[in-house]
Amino acid sequence: MKFSQQEIFEVVKQNSIKVLMDVDPSLITLDTSLTELGANSIDRVEVVMYSMEQLGIEVPRTEFRGVRDIRTLVDLLHSYCR
Repeated sequence: MKFSQQEIFEVVKQNSIKVLMDVDPSLITLDTSLTELGANSIDRVEVVMYSMEQLGIEVPRTEFRGVRDIRTLVDLLHSYCR
């Protein structure tokens, strides 16, 4: 299924809010990292897994090594939505 980068950002944002219940949604931007939002490694995996499930895609774990912020996460997920 094809999603726009904005749609993928919204999916990641909603899943970040779901996993990081105390996070202020206004702090979730493309230039923010999940770590800056208070996510530990398990939280980050949950956000990614929920997002992939919602988007109907699978991305190999090794692909996430270079992800530094939400923008690069969105770009990576987008590349698998084509």
